Amino acid sequence: MAKILVQRPDISYFYPLPIVLVSCVDEAGKPNIITIGASSVCSAHPPTVGVAIGVRQYSLGLINFTQDFGVNIPTAAQLWETDYCGSVSGRGMNKFEAAGFTPQPSTIIKSPLIEECPVSMECKLIHTAHLGDHDWLIGEIVAVHADDAVLEPGERLDRAKTDPVFSFWGEYWSVGQKLADWHHALREKERMV
Repeated sequence: MAKILVQRPDISYFYPLPIVLVSCVDEAGKPNIITIGASSVCSAHPPTVGVAIGVRQYSLGLINFTQDFGVNIPTAAQLWETDYCGSVSGRGMNKFEAAGFTPQPSTIIKSPLIEECPVSMECKLIHTAHLGDHDWLIGEIVAVHADDAVLEPGERLDRAKTDPVFSFWGEYWSVGQKLADWHHALREKERMV
């Protein structure tokens, strides 16, 4: 297989990215949601996640004010609501009401969570990197709320039951099948020796 040098490199060659719904709140207590197509785990200890938010987005100002945000993982069945929350601004409307979502009170942060999402994380903003047209917000996960229907015994997430959505640059994709566990190559190699 031969590779070619791409003349106009862009970020679309990095794929796929999980779709998350970031929840936040304004000074008056009005909740808001923004759909984020660029998010990632940043660290396991302390547990942190990062989200990229456009510098002109209404939600960025809300998060900077409260210094916290919720990260909610929608299911493929919630695709319409997820897409809608990323297509309209919360400046002049209540996206929770418009999308049919319920604000779930958080236990530690000011921002609400989304009750209908099977997994929601309360995050305290610990770092912001200004990177051009987007800011990368890093939040420390201070609490996790998970629907018992997506949990295995011992509070471990059953990934097969979460049905997350991924962004593939302009397209939404669902997850396929599990291929292997991490480090399976080493375990297989050890068995062959």
